[in-house]
Amino acid sequence: MKVKSAVFPVAGFGTRLLPATKAIPKEMVTLIDKPLIQYGVEEALNGGIERIIFVTGRTKKSMEDHFDRDPNLEAALAEAGKEELLREVRKISDMCDVVYIRQKEPRGLGHAVLCAKDIVGRDPFAVILPDDIILSEKSVIGEMTKEFDKVKAPVISIMQVPLTDTHKYGIVKVEKQIDERLYKLGYMVEKPKTNPPSDLAIIGRYILTPEIMDELETTAAGAGNEIQLTDAIHAVAEKSGVYGYRFEGQRFDCGNKHGLIEATVHFALSRDDTRDAMMDLMSVLCRTR
Repeated sequence: MKVKSAVFPVAGFGTRLLPATKAIPKEMVTLIDKPLIQYGVEEALNGGIERIIFVTGRTKKSMEDHFDRDPNLEAALAEAGKEELLREVRKISDMCDVVYIRQKEPRGLGHAVLCAKDIVGRDPFAVILPDDIILSEKSVIGEMTKEFDKVKAPVISIMQVPLTDTHKYGIVKVEKQIDERLYKLGYMVEKPKTNPPSDLAIIGRYILTPEIMDELETTAAGAGNEIQLTDAIHAVAEKSGVYGYRFEGQRFDCGNKHGLIEATVHFALSRDDTRDAMMDLMSVLCRTR
């Protein structure tokens, strides 16, 4: 079946970006000229997704407003003759169908995904973590959807990380390699303290099947005393199989200051309208160091 919906778990506090996130949701922190959440939504839409499901918290109203119409702003832009900006603003609100659902208490990523159960129904669906921004020529979630169409089983994005960092991620064990980028996975563990099964980490892109929701309903609290999505995926892997897709592109953890700075540099260099300014700035900085 076609993957039509993408779930965005966006109810977290964003503590790694405090104090900025005391006043604004972390998903609304700006990367050059767009909030982080818009990059994820655009990736989803470019990958064929038709409906966006935000699992939010009580502090996320500004994010909801961002994807809504603003008649006063549109009228002001029209009156000022700023047609290009007006088209850009209207494009944001016209992007897609958006559904909002509240996660009433912070019980982990797995619980956030489970909150969307009644909306996604018995169809396959994507999950996108907006902290993970990927600079790629292709929509990663779109490429994963193509792999799902082949294997008819959950597909999760993976990337190689230093062994010293494996305690920060869900880590997978490879059962066999299917082709250059696709792997059949044996099992996975969330944030292993010792003896990680590999150096391949789960990154915030998933194509999941309804069986995940069934598992999440009975998954006990795991790492961090939270309901972990990785634990539910592991249970499905044991019963029917899960695949890992090693994506093309650069991933940036924009949930922390260092990742956000790194992403800003790389994205600025990738854009025609910001490349020269960034190159000039880097040249000045190199001369003054």
